[in-house]
Amino acid sequence: MLLNDLKDYLGFAVAGNFANHLGEAGEADEFAQIKTNEKDAPKGMFPFYIKDNDGFLGTYPISDEIILTHGRENDKLQVEAEVALICDFVYKDGKFIDIIPKYFSAFNDCSIRIQDGNKLSTKKNWGKNTKGISQEVIAIDNFTEDGILSKYHIASFIKRDGIVHDYGMTSSVKSYSYFFNQLKDWMIDKLNTQEDCGPLEELTQFTKDASNAKGILIAAGATAYAEFGKNNFLEKGDEIFVYVYNARAHSFIDIMNDMCGMDIFLGQCSKLHQVVQ
Repeated sequence: MLLNDLKDYLGFAVAGNFANHLGEAGEADEFAQIKTNEKDAPKGMFPFYIKDNDGFLGTYPISDEIILTHGRENDKLQVEAEVALICDFVYKDGKFIDIIPKYFSAFNDCSIRIQDGNKLSTKKNWGKNTKGISQEVIAIDNFTEDGILSKYHIASFIKRDGIVHDYGMTSSVKSYSYFFNQLKDWMIDKLNTQEDCGPLEELTQFTKDASNAKGILIAAGATAYAEFGKNNFLEKGDEIFVYVYNARAHSFIDIMNDMCGMDIFLGQCSKLHQVVQ
């Protein structure tokens, strides 16, 4: 799969699918009015790219090499390290019937942290090259706890002035609040029924032409932040690293050594490396 293929996909993300992330991102108050059926359930979904949308969501924001600030450095830009699910879907009579995850990849759902009362989507796409995805996509054998994804961890780092810092907490994919069939069923429901409330939007306005899309790209949710990530926003010249790696095949030391330039073969890993410009 090539990066350009994703221009024909719908782009959505899951909000609040890791414990503590919303609080650390300064978004807990905005989401306080969102009620969920279960205490640890995600809060909802939001669009970050809708092809042919007349507004800002029609700008394709994804790059595998750079993050452009577009002069918004003072708006507190943060990495959000996630698993991206590249999915087929079944859409009939104006509703999503099924979502079929086919591949996964490392993803940076880079975000603006200003609290201005606007919808969450306005902080997720502020122009070209404001998101990140690795071109190292990995096929999903089956989207259950028995499948390949159960073995994978997410790790993220910033290299600033030659020094490497943990940015997100290294986390197992299985530690998402919702994942596998529970997440799939929840997403189908949200895409069909989510209403406008607080920072979230009614979603069917963005999916009315879904039958023309090749698939749906879903960012499954961002990990909690390490201390450096909590307290440091992106600066020009920063190098961003997001790894989604098989923790049974590769150690955390392997990941660190790869980032530091050692010749490490990461055969079961999706790696994203971006430079902030």
